[in-house]
Amino acid sequence: MNTSTRLDKRDLILAKGAEVMTRRGYHGTGVQEIVQAAGIPKGSFYHYFASKEDFALQALEHVYTPRLARYEQALGDPRLSPRARILAYYGELLAHFEQQEKLEYHCFIGSLSFEMAELLPAIGAQVDAVFQRSAALLQACLEQAQAVGELAVDEDCANLAIFITNAWQGALTRLKVGNPAPIKAFVVRLEHLLQA
Repeated sequence: MNTSTRLDKRDLILAKGAEVMTRRGYHGTGVQEIVQAAGIPKGSFYHYFASKEDFALQALEHVYTPRLARYEQALGDPRLSPRARILAYYGELLAHFEQQEKLEYHCFIGSLSFEMAELLPAIGAQVDAVFQRSAALLQACLEQAQAVGELAVDEDCANLAIFITNAWQGALTRLKVGNPAPIKAFVVRLEHLLQA
């Protein structure tokens, strides 16, 4: 098996397994469910992953590396002011959720952090690292907004970035009960927060 084929199969397992684990939780997902979703023999799983925990750690990286890259790209868009970049990003996410016929909760990191961050310290550390990277990207954009007069000069951008990151994660958790109202409320409040 060449390297490209090996990576493709690993990526398939990570993508399909992460979807299952997001819906069913860490404890509700066994290796059997992961391999069934990926359409591969059970033995193939252990060719790529040492354990279910190892799978979850690699899946976090697989899912969130491109998401953070998109976040960084959106928050660095030179066509928009820093404030407009932030509002446009979250506005697009709101529009995405509003277009869904059946609202689905699909926050992999949220599912893992609620269930496993305390029980498996390696997963907790990786979840925290993803949140920290996200907050750091937002902080940089907020500092740019501050520099051009879109935020008050005495605003604590580091604290605001962490607050927004945590508030977004909280709003996402409400999707588990099919309620989009907190997402809308988040975007409305964000517009008020990001004023000079």
